[in-house]
Amino acid sequence: MLPQYLQEITYVAAKFCLYDLLVYFYRLLSGPEPLSIFEKDRAWHVPEELDILAMQRACRVLVGHHDFSSFRAASCQAKSPIRTLDEISVTEVVSTPYFPSLRDREVSISTGDSLLALPTAAKIDPLDLISDEEKVISPNGESNYEFGIRRRHHCYVVTARACSFLYHQVRLLVGVLKCVGTGELTVSDVERILNAKSVTAASPMAPACGLYLGRVKYDLSSDMST
Repeated sequence: MLPQYLQEITYVAAKFCLYDLLVYFYRLLSGPEPLSIFEKDRAWHVPEELDILAMQRACRVLVGHHDFSSFRAASCQAKSPIRTLDEISVTEVVSTPYFPSLRDREVSISTGDSLLALPTAAKIDPLDLISDEEKVISPNGESNYEFGIRRRHHCYVVTARACSFLYHQVRLLVGVLKCVGTGELTVSDVERILNAKSVTAASPMAPACGLYLGRVKYDLSSDMST
């Protein structure tokens, strides 16, 4: 739970609309291997491979001024489901807690390249780089080549930018994008879900563990006297 003073700041900001920009990041790690202890509860682990190009096409359907009733929690208390989503994008980054800048995201989307692509040398099988002295001997006398090897996951970051969001909107959006990436949904399905204007049409919501608040810009010119 947030400290009392942060709860009060959040309440005042929401009541008087003091912010005019919010940026959320959502991390997904794609790959069959289990997450390491360092990544546990810091990203959504998706065992399947994700089609980032299909996810990016789906993002183009969602960006803009829409009725996002399909992407709001049933308990959402916002008076209107109409929101303007200034950006929703998917980029691939190295598997670290790194969030791409706006320029990084634009370059990645325009070129189709992964962000921070690993150099050629880093793509060598890590097992080939282990010397005999570095091999770990297990209790049964066999060499444990896997000990200390970084697990291989593709790391994708979904970025959502708007002046305001509905309750659970970002996690519901990510849930749909993930299903597009795995092939469970198509871009046409995303249009159908958006037009259905009912949260029951959306895919299961993404877990909270991958969601990060990246940036808040406050409108200091707002008049709080009313």
